[in-house]
Amino acid sequence: MFPIDFAWGAGTAAYQIEGGWQADGKGPSIWDTFCHEKGRVFKEQNGDVACNSYELWEKDLECIQQLGLTHYRLSLSWARLLPDGTTRNVNQKGVQYYNKVIDDLLACNVSPMVTLYHFDLPQALQDQGGWKSPAIVTHFDSYAKFCFQTFGDQVKLWITINEPHVCAKLGHEDGIHAPGLKEPGIAAYLVGHNMLRAHAMAWHSYNSYYRPKQKGAVSLAINSDWFEPLRPDCNEDITATERDLAFTLGWFAWPVFVTGDYPEIMRSAINSQSTKLGYSGSSRLPSFSKDEPAILGTADFFALNYYTSRKVKPGGGCGQMCIKSDRDAEEILDPSWSVCGVSWLAVVPYGLRKLLKHIKDTFNNPAVYITENGFSQIGPLQIEDVQRCEFYKDTILEVAKAIEEDGVNVCGYFAWSLLDNFEWADGFSVRFGLFHVDFSDAKLTRTIYRSGREYAKMIMKYKRETDVQ
Repeated sequence: MFPIDFAWGAGTAAYQIEGGWQADGKGPSIWDTFCHEKGRVFKEQNGDVACNSYELWEKDLECIQQLGLTHYRLSLSWARLLPDGTTRNVNQKGVQYYNKVIDDLLACNVSPMVTLYHFDLPQALQDQGGWKSPAIVTHFDSYAKFCFQTFGDQVKLWITINEPHVCAKLGHEDGIHAPGLKEPGIAAYLVGHNMLRAHAMAWHSYNSYYRPKQKGAVSLAINSDWFEPLRPDCNEDITATERDLAFTLGWFAWPVFVTGDYPEIMRSAINSQSTKLGYSGSSRLPSFSKDEPAILGTADFFALNYYTSRKVKPGGGCGQMCIKSDRDAEEILDPSWSVCGVSWLAVVPYGLRKLLKHIKDTFNNPAVYITENGFSQIGPLQIEDVQRCEFYKDTILEVAKAIEEDGVNVCGYFAWSLLDNFEWADGFSVRFGLFHVDFSDAKLTRTIYRSGREYAKMIMKYKRETDVQ
């Protein structure tokens, strides 16, 4: 049984749905720049128009109401609000747009969960070093305070940064996300470090200046797969699995929820690899300064993005300094798992339950919101998406078991995504929506998938059950 005030939601991100990339004074973001460079994105696609939610917000709101959501997770475009990334130049048209979105949601009894940063740094700040520069921390804090000040009376659930792991690794080591840098071995750890520092500073600002009046809650969204040893009785596989979890979930959760520092297993693995490769500089994994706001305790709930699971054994090194070598863990798909759409996405609902139990046991039983979870489709369109229906049914059942049988304090579930949208480097080739968007039609018509109808039925059913409690 789900708690009476359980958050039933769906999520989106500004760059993936809004379009209006130059509309009404918006500044460019790193994703605008990245997509306009040749060879970066599937078929040279971009988010210039995307779902055009900047102009078609009312259509999105109809979709939200059709599902019967209690909550909607959206992100703010930093560059739409502050075109050069700083509060010296506020774009009032951007403020009006988000005020309307938030007011409309509340008028329909839907609570907004607002993400400040979902991958789309203002290009003006990237030009000054972006997330690699220590100066980004105060820029982010100023932006966060601006948003708390502007929208905080209406917004009670905040996410500072979405998936810092993805921003750091895919954007600064693998180069397949904006800003498209390939600087293995050091940049990703520096970026992750600055993201944690920025998150902590923003949390402390909220806690000191806004929480007493606004009474909201702030966290950061951490993505992680569930990992288990390939051979459950093999010590090497068990150790590799622990290391893999430390480099994924632990990288950002450990400093915030447990010690105020990175997992020791992560630091020692990085330092050991540095020694092996003859690197003589200071540790590639930075340390937190005692002179800065504390990292520990800067999350009012645990925001989890979960998509899939992996079996793990040692390996995967490449003989150079990079996260893959440092981690020394090879991830394997169990052949019994079905794969949905994209090759990396195996459907493993039980993995979410196990990960939730691990979070409860490791991070002192926090309140947990599942802020992203979804099932992708590629190739021919299937409005009658039976597999996705089964996926949502099975997954929500596992969440119920985590609550009832494992005692995990799960407060909400957000499906990814409300709409088919611009799926980063995959462009429009991958569809996660509960609503199909016809990108070949100038009207960008939204059509509910069968999975959307089924999700709406599940929400209604579980709401009814809690009403009877």
